Amino acid sequence: MVQLPKLSRRARWAIPAGALVVTGGVLAGSLITAAQATPGLPARTPAQLLAEVADSTTPPLTGTVVETASFGLPALPATGNPASLASLLTGSHTIRVWYASPEHFRLAVPQSLSESDVIRDGRTAWLWQSTLNKVTKFTLPAHAAGKDTVPKQPLTPQQAAQQVLAAVGPTTTVRVASNVTVAGQAAYALVLAPKDARSLVGQVQIDVDGSNGVPLRLQVFARRASSPAFQVGYTDIHFVSPASADLTFTPPPGAAVTQENLSGRAPSGARDHARPDVTTTGSGWLTVLELPSSTLTQGTQGSGGSPGDSAAVLRALLASATPVHGAWGSGQLLRTSLVSVLITDQGTTFAGAVQPSVLYAAAAAHPH
Repeated sequence: MVQLPKLSRRARWAIPAGALVVTGGVLAGSLITAAQATPGLPARTPAQLLAEVADSTTPPLTGTVVETASFGLPALPATGNPASLASLLTGSHTIRVWYASPEHFRLAVPQSLSESDVIRDGRTAWLWQSTLNKVTKFTLPAHAAGKDTVPKQPLTPQQAAQQVLAAVGPTTTVRVASNVTVAGQAAYALVLAPKDARSLVGQVQIDVDGSNGVPLRLQVFARRASSPAFQVGYTDIHFVSPASADLTFTPPPGAAVTQENLSGRAPSGARDHARPDVTTTGSGWLTVLELPSSTLTQGTQGSGGSPGDSAAVLRALLASATPVHGAWGSGQLLRTSLVSVLITDQGTTFAGAVQPSVLYAAAAAHPH
């Protein structure tokens, strides 16, 4: 987890593909929030609420985050591997959070018989994968506070909101809906919606804590949908400092420990360093991911996935795809309520929360 940056009150708005596109590798899970009466909070205009979120500082907290993905994909083969491509697209993940500051936190993703943890303690970060009995120790650059400096972090509501609020402008409508209750906290409902009908996103709702401006939940709805296709939010939260024992880590006896020095790593740019072949075209709500098809099978191997598992999932996806062709060439199109994926016969994949016509335009502009 990272502290929200001091965004300009005049920041332009957009929504990055990584928060919406299935090929972006978003962790998934299920969120259950009991229906409660609308809580009373002082009135806020959209502009006031945006400024409050932008200027907020995440206080110390402990809690449980759960994520849910329901993209309308076909049935995928079960692999039994929580890091597999099928699990990332349709599985369930719960995240335990202990947060003291951007430099001191712990995120744990428990499974039935395993756990993966990310711990940051100043310039040292640890990645613990119990299934592999493997520990990676990272030495971070000085003054490193961003998520990119700590590999393999799961998504939290604050990070999801940070991605969405990175840039907004005239392509987005913003309003405040009725107040809600999330994890027992009274919250404002900030609703963003694209104006361009070529986006498959109907709206994004960010539920903001009424006391401190911290995002508690983010939900993404497809057009005309009454339930979210993706959401990440707290089911339990306490604004208290975590115990020091929860923020320290010692490799378990017998674990294989490797070290990686990130001090000399260059800042990340527009290209995804974990997947150097991934690029983006377009902007805002119409952003499209462009990647070689081989990247789909390689994307989860670093987290314990296998090429065989990923290939089986891709075969299941392609089985429900439709042959398409145009001036750009020919290929296979997979379309859901929120995501469109085009795999061309030349071996390039285009994906986004957009109408297929946007993918076709991106494919036409792609050099063969």
